[in-house]
Amino acid sequence: MAQPLIEAIDVVKDYVLGSRKVHALRGVSVSISAGEFVAVMGPSGSGKSTFMNLLGCLDTPTAGRYVLDGADVSRLRSDQLAHVRNEKIGFVFQTFNLLPRTTALENVELPLLYSGVSSRERAPRARTKLEAVGLGDRQEHHPAQLSGGQQQRVAIARALINDPVLVLADEPTGALDSRTSVEIMALFQELNRTGITIVLVTHEPDVARYAERNLSFRDGRLIKDEPVVDRSDARLILASLPVSEDDDA
Repeated sequence: MAQPLIEAIDVVKDYVLGSRKVHALRGVSVSISAGEFVAVMGPSGSGKSTFMNLLGCLDTPTAGRYVLDGADVSRLRSDQLAHVRNEKIGFVFQTFNLLPRTTALENVELPLLYSGVSSRERAPRARTKLEAVGLGDRQEHHPAQLSGGQQQRVAIARALINDPVLVLADEPTGALDSRTSVEIMALFQELNRTGITIVLVTHEPDVARYAERNLSFRDGRLIKDEPVVDRSDARLILASLPVSEDDDA
């Protein structure tokens, strides 16, 4: 059997706030294989954001182990975690996190700049990723010149620039209207069909149904881990929606 891409083993995460200890995760164990599309759900305070931070190597567990792509990253130093993030993980956020004074192309190039990739190599790679998300003709536009959906596509292209083993998406449709949300989920499903592993945090059941597997958290515990039986196909949903004249997402 192939080794899981993600393996959390009895993961515990505690935070100390003054004299109080907060148990954010209480012994979570889960495995995710390469190529899966998983949605993480739960109410505020359930532990889903803490779990996502651990998966993204933005934090380390208090106890337990986290193995990513065969390497135990549970006890790495902050500089080592930063290297893992840049090499293996792509992030997509609700608020896009684009630099307003740089073009779409330059925004996508940023992770390569941090990796020390030459300018001659950066631009062609960034163009390829923008074309992959349908923005080959918007490379020189600044964020203010792009719709919300287009900005999120730039953010997705940036997340893909280093060919990560894992893409983490935190409420990626939260700032978008309904149709644009479906378009972004269609893009995620298309990327997943190419073999990219996606873990998405959402509080919306309708969005979680685009994934193939749902993890549900409550009070720091994983309470459900189940396949999506009636999975939504974003392409079919888009085909049934009216196209507005000003829709440029």
